[in-house]
Amino acid sequence: MANLQVRDIDDHLYELLRDTAKRQHRSISQEVVHILMNYFSHPPFSASELTEQFIQLGGAWEGPETADELIKQIQMNRKSSHRFRGSYGILN
Repeated sequence: MANLQVRDIDDHLYELLRDTAKRQHRSISQEVVHILMNYFSHPPFSASELTEQFIQLGGAWEGPETADELIKQIQMNRKSSHRFRGSYGILN
């Protein structure tokens, strides 16, 4: 089997990897292999597939809100998002 060495991993990312491996009762190496196998077993959509899905969504929204109201809601939610903050986000 081949060996793989990864250098200069962010400390926080390494802690997340270590903690995940511990919860799954795996070594860090086993967890990395598991993550890679899971990623490559679900190939991403091609550009043409994504384009087709996007085209199918066009005009699919039916609701009482105007475009301006929807834009305002999106902007308000972006300002109050805590997704990447705190101990649960990767990007602190």
